[in-house]
Amino acid sequence: MAGRIIETMADVAEAAAWLARGDSGMARALDLAGLPPLRRWPDGFAALRDAICGQMVSTAAARALIARLDAAGLCDEAAVAAADETALLACGLSRAKARHLRAVAESGINFSALRDLPDAEVQARLVALPGVGRWTAEIYAITALGRADVFAPGDLALREAARQLYDLPDRPAVAELAARATAWSPWRAVAARLLWAYYRVAREREGLA
Repeated sequence: MAGRIIETMADVAEAAAWLARGDSGMARALDLAGLPPLRRWPDGFAALRDAICGQMVSTAAARALIARLDAAGLCDEAAVAAADETALLACGLSRAKARHLRAVAESGINFSALRDLPDAEVQARLVALPGVGRWTAEIYAITALGRADVFAPGDLALREAARQLYDLPDRPAVAELAARATAWSPWRAVAARLLWAYYRVAREREGLA
């Protein structure tokens, strides 16, 4: 069965308070950045499409790509499966992402069934899809399914935020950040939200917003 689900800002507040009590870094992130956003989107194909669009690009670039896909009406499985490569490339997709999106659209995955599965099974089913790696599956679980205890240690922003917040000499390796995150269970997804919020504030202070 699925564990705790982040559904409202009250859930985020509960988790953030718990994290701040047990971790001075999380307390500092909460103090500097405030309560992080809910970061919840409707689950389904569009949410996975957006996660795939976010692979290996900046947040701004991903948003622009998603906006072009939306403007072209490429929002659901049927539309993407019916689109030819030229239409997908015209929206700014790389050939690889265009190929992966069409494959996911044609996969027939039952998104509704994912809602009740354990976190590990959700990620196993998602990474079995073309072009869906661990990071993409984790982001979908956090934002579309609201899983409270999923983390994305490979996320570059999370790694950089952890480096700054905990005054580390280098960005932590994926395995190192995953190990550190075990202390944030059962609220690892809210720890990620706090780190993302802290990262945004840190960039603004450096004039990199």
